[in-house]
Amino acid sequence: MSAPVVLVTPDVRHFQGYAWHAAPSTYLQATLTQAGVMPLIVPAFGDRLDFDAILDRADGLVCTGSRSNVHPRNFGVEPHPSMEPFDEERDATTLPLIRRAIERGVPLLCICRGLQELNVALGGSLISEVQDLDGRMDHRAPESEVMAERFVIRHPVQVVAGGCLGRVLNADKVDVNSLHRQAIGHLSDRLAIEALAPDGTIEAVSVKDAPGFTLGVQWHPEFWAATDGPSQAIFGAFGDAARAYAGRR
Repeated sequence: MSAPVVLVTPDVRHFQGYAWHAAPSTYLQATLTQAGVMPLIVPAFGDRLDFDAILDRADGLVCTGSRSNVHPRNFGVEPHPSMEPFDEERDATTLPLIRRAIERGVPLLCICRGLQELNVALGGSLISEVQDLDGRMDHRAPESEVMAERFVIRHPVQVVAGGCLGRVLNADKVDVNSLHRQAIGHLSDRLAIEALAPDGTIEAVSVKDAPGFTLGVQWHPEFWAATDGPSQAIFGAFGDAARAYAGRR
């Protein structure tokens, strides 16, 4: 049987007069190598896409991280320049695509911005500049031009016992490379907490009523997926779910 095909969400970036629909290589490589599935980037064309037609041909969906933030009007908040940059073409694609993937039971792995999209798609909200709130850690990346220093594994998360992530990792605590300014504010009623940072920030979630595998993590397992055991386990579990879905399909 051929390898399952997994959709990967892109950013829309403008460069040299072109609009580029692109995803970082780290996500594509981890999906291909650690999950053992074939990644396919979906263009961010919003409602011009037939989401069912796309999902008819897919065995999973990976929602990637990004430097951009979900536009606040998607959760009823007025935008402010401090919340930028935005990528509204991505929002118009990922939010309905996530909802439809869940409805159909398509395996779903949401990373960083992807976790935030998952919460917003299901009716939750986000908070900006989480590091400015009393009692919260600074979750932003270390200032460095060296990517390995920006994505260094640097703080623990407490894993909820008996949850999806706990079963995947077989651990109650792991160290992660969480780097972000936005975080979950109001948690969607359809989401269950899977892990928390020491300051109470929600770091991982799953969908309570999803018919298929769904996991969202605020950190970046794709960056160290070749060498870090927990990161490998997350992509391995997603790949297994995609293969099982492909077998049923």
